Amino acid sequence: MVKRRALLLLLLVVGLVGCILSALWMLGAIIFSPNGQRAWHIALAFDQIGNAASGGSEDETISSRAGRLRREGRGWACVLCRVLDWLEKDHCEKSVGT
Repeated sequence: MVKRRALLLLLLVVGLVGCILSALWMLGAIIFSPNGQRAWHIALAFDQIGNAASGGSEDETISSRAGRLRREGRGWACVLCRVLDWLEKDHCEKSVGT
């Protein structure tokens, strides 16, 4: 039990350092390579982390989860999809499965 907690704390520190480095790398990619894919790949990873942190699968984006749950009439998903659909038409529906 103690070893597991120590391992999780170590992974937390490593993850926080990784997030900071990833954010800086993403910023550099946005500035120096705006047409490249690196910034989008990092954004997708952050999206998946956010989904996992909010109770979803680590292999799915928040948009995909919201698209699936909107079909079931879940309130938060309907609201989020409306906002995202304003940015890109049918964003959540196109994201289902990603």
